[in-house]
Amino acid sequence: MKLGRTFFSLYFLIISTFILFSWLLDEVWTSYLEQDIESYTGYKTMMIAVGDYLQQQPKENWPELTEIMAKKYQLPLSLVSNKQLLSDFPTHKNSLHQDNTHVFYDNDHIVMHYLLGNSEQVLNLGPVKMPTRPRYEAFVRISIFVFLALVIFIWVWPISKDLDALKKSTISFGKGEFNSQAPLAKTVTIAPMINAFNMMAERIKRLIDAHKELSSAVSHELRTPLARTKFALQMLSTIKDETKREKYLQQINNDVNELDELINEMLVYAAFDNDRPKLVIESLPIIELVNNLVHQQTQFKGSISINNHVGNLKIECDPHFIHRALSNYITNAIKYGKDKIQINITAQRKLCTISVEDNGEGVSDEFKTVIFDAFSRGDQSRNKETGGFGLGLAIVNRIMEWHQGSVDVVDSSLGGAAFKIIWPIKQY
Repeated sequence: MKLGRTFFSLYFLIISTFILFSWLLDEVWTSYLEQDIESYTGYKTMMIAVGDYLQQQPKENWPELTEIMAKKYQLPLSLVSNKQLLSDFPTHKNSLHQDNTHVFYDNDHIVMHYLLGNSEQVLNLGPVKMPTRPRYEAFVRISIFVFLALVIFIWVWPISKDLDALKKSTISFGKGEFNSQAPLAKTVTIAPMINAFNMMAERIKRLIDAHKELSSAVSHELRTPLARTKFALQMLSTIKDETKREKYLQQINNDVNELDELINEMLVYAAFDNDRPKLVIESLPIIELVNNLVHQQTQFKGSISINNHVGNLKIECDPHFIHRALSNYITNAIKYGKDKIQINITAQRKLCTISVEDNGEGVSDEFKTVIFDAFSRGDQSRNKETGGFGLGLAIVNRIMEWHQGSVDVVDSSLGGAAFKIIWPIKQY
């Protein structure tokens, strides 16, 4: 819709500009031409001078004197009666006035009449060719149109180049080159379109990459439990020992539960991977949210301590999603730690930071760079054998993106890992 409005605006502006300039120039020229006929050519002045001269002479000499003047000035001067003139030009009846020169147009010729005072005689000039447009005025008019055309060209040319670049990028993207990005626009008019296209292209590329990653990861995750289940079913058909049959049945049950858990986590991650939901931002003391989370961990046999360095500082956030992010951190600390968890709450430079530390085996430096990616797995101390499919931390990362924040993992002073969430104290 924006593209259509831009083109219609451009088209309307160009056409309106040409029409307006053309109309104004025609009005100016018409006004100038009328003045040119009466003053520039000198016809009017000459008609008045000849008329005044004739009126000073006896009326019987007027025809002869008019003929002499016509030969002298080489002009079609004649003397006609008012009645004859009106019979030849009936439309002039209401136009002739005494002691005044009247100009009448006939295509590219003009006829001028001068009614002599106290008589029925009219001094007639014409028909004579209408004065041509002076070259200077024609040059000015042409120059104006050339200048206008140049301005429009300078204006439209960068726009056309931007549109060509956008077209090429769109064609490349349509052919599957998802890394295609339109170059920065050189015009303000096209810049919003190119920015919107680049944002769209980046979003689509990310979704396609995520889809490929998800498909690859899911196929890998499904293959192992399905292979174990298939093997157990084959063994059940050949084993008659009840103890061994019970063992394989239990293995099948565990694999089915693992598949069910995988599907549930994938559904949750898919929901979080959609566009940003509408956050319900509230201002609340962050210590209250952390205390509530800690009080819910009744099954944890170890110790959870809280180091609050912000007091009752109120933080703007969506309590539901921040609760979900911290809950994932604490769940991971319980799984991968040993018997001690420490939660630190700090605030500086208008940012709030909450870190959840454990005394487990920690995270290798290589794995820290990808640990927040979906289906990421670390060393043996943090693989699926201890629980999870690598989606929990990816969900935390997405939640913090919604809050204009970030995530991080560093080594903990307890010996394990310290997972952090960081976001602005006040949402703008």
